Amino acid sequence: MRNLADAIENFIIGELLRDQEDALLVQRNELAERLSCAPSQISYVLSTRFTPERGFLVESRRGSGGFVRIVRMEPKTAQQQPQKEPTASELVEHLQAQKLVTAREGALLQYMLHIIDADEKKKKAVLQQAMGLLNSQGRR
Repeated sequence: MRNLADAIENFIIGELLRDQEDALLVQRNELAERLSCAPSQISYVLSTRFTPERGFLVESRRGSGGFVRIVRMEPKTAQQQPQKEPTASELVEHLQAQKLVTAREGALLQYMLHIIDADEKKKKAVLQQAMGLLNSQGRR
């Protein structure tokens, strides 16, 4: 491995693949201790390598009992067919299946995506902003 950031990224991806889940919940300090690095290095990797453009959503809560949740945004069916990128609507369905949004929130997001006049790229950006608002309100 080239550097510590690569090692951290590979460890996190390995954990996601090992559990065959689309979400991973870890505590930043425990992960840093396990990988013999500073928590800030974990934060750096999360912010640069686990981005929405790469198909990840990262939710972080600081303080005692804080955690980091890393969610693979692309449903497994989309991962098996790399030529077809999931639609914004499929991403909302995936978020509901992972219980990251309630059925009501999912329905509202689906309605919002249906009524806005935008291409898929813009709809995904709007969806990312909506998820950020939900996370910032401390609901997830």
